[in-house]
Amino acid sequence: MNPHSDAASPTHEHPRSARQRCADLRHNAPVHRIELVVLRMYPVRRIASKRFTGAVAAACGRDESGIIGLVLWGEQTERIQVGDIICLTNGWCRRRNGELVISTGMDGSLVVLDR
Repeated sequence: MNPHSDAASPTHEHPRSARQRCADLRHNAPVHRIELVVLRMYPVRRIASKRFTGAVAAACGRDESGIIGLVLWGEQTERIQVGDIICLTNGWCRRRNGELVISTGMDGSLVVLDR
């Protein structure tokens, strides 16, 4: 066992999980960790539902293997910009209008690695 491993961590994150690529993503599968360049952001909308009320925006990003749709929630819609290099962890992957999209969902995180 790796003495530097954080396997006992109480968080939901997979310690030092391998970076996934767009080509590896599958419908209804978790997204452990993926790094993307944000290519485009679409206009922010406001929604109100039982699970979430606030801003939501569609976006798309790419890595060396392909392009993927993104759903940004709440403050992510203000913080993320076109050209950002982002890391999404503990998210989900779904199919929307025939295309795969990823999001942090309720438990994931999204950080800007570089701008």
